[in-house]
Amino acid sequence: MTQTLPERPAPARPPSALARLHAEQAQLPPTLGRIATYVLAHPEEVMYQTITELAGAAGVVESAVTRLCRRLGFSGFHAFKIALSGDVSQTQRHQTQGGPEATDPLSVAARQAVQAIEGTRQTVDPAALERVARAIAGAVRVDVVGQSNSGLSAQFLANKLARVGVPAVAYTDPHLAAVAASTQSAQGVVVGLTRSGSTIDTVQTLRLAATRGAFTVAVTHRVSSPITRHAREVLSTSSPEAPLAGGAISSLVSQVLLIEALYLTLLPLLPGAGAFLRETAESVVDKKY
Repeated sequence: MTQTLPERPAPARPPSALARLHAEQAQLPPTLGRIATYVLAHPEEVMYQTITELAGAAGVVESAVTRLCRRLGFSGFHAFKIALSGDVSQTQRHQTQGGPEATDPLSVAARQAVQAIEGTRQTVDPAALERVARAIAGAVRVDVVGQSNSGLSAQFLANKLARVGVPAVAYTDPHLAAVAASTQSAQGVVVGLTRSGSTIDTVQTLRLAATRGAFTVAVTHRVSSPITRHAREVLSTSSPEAPLAGGAISSLVSQVLLIEALYLTLLPLLPGAGAFLRETAESVVDKKY
């Protein structure tokens, strides 16, 4: 006799951020009220902002943003933005019902990638890229840290550096990253990749590395974000992404482009790069058919 398994309940829809703001607005103290007014007037902009940017736009301190989010029943600003993104997406769907069909997925993905590439090309400061390259060329050790999709980019950068003889390790585990940062020195470089600039583990790792005197580098889309406070150099990418995007292609493409530009800037600074490239290529010859 076949046993019928109970149906799994559908995941609950996140609470509406806008509905909660409307319900609470009249009872909010002045400081929190300013934030609420700004969010209700600019919901589409807020879902792309960091807590630092929202606080600046509303004329309050960051802790006030956190207090408002918790008063509304959210664990923090990121949880609030996820709910806000759901509200905005639902509104946009209602507005486009009955309109023309959406562009095919391949074209959408290609357009996002091209926009990220061109935006990053215009955003990156060549002088900052040169300074970071020189620091890496003279480093005794390079640690590269990143979480989730940024962890993929961290591994890509560490691999590129290792191929030309630069001692580099990628850390996607936040505990191992913290241990590595605690053993850094003034002769080391630590690169933190985070699109939002607000990934807590990556920010804390860069902060720890900075206290050790390491040359710290932030690779982020947000120049006004927590990680930049602990970075000696900031390399900016262009990859606007809503919280519900879940690591859109634009984020990965923009980071990879910047890494490739950094690598090309670094090569002329490494006299032995050519020999290392030949040796590392030969080392994996028997790994391929």
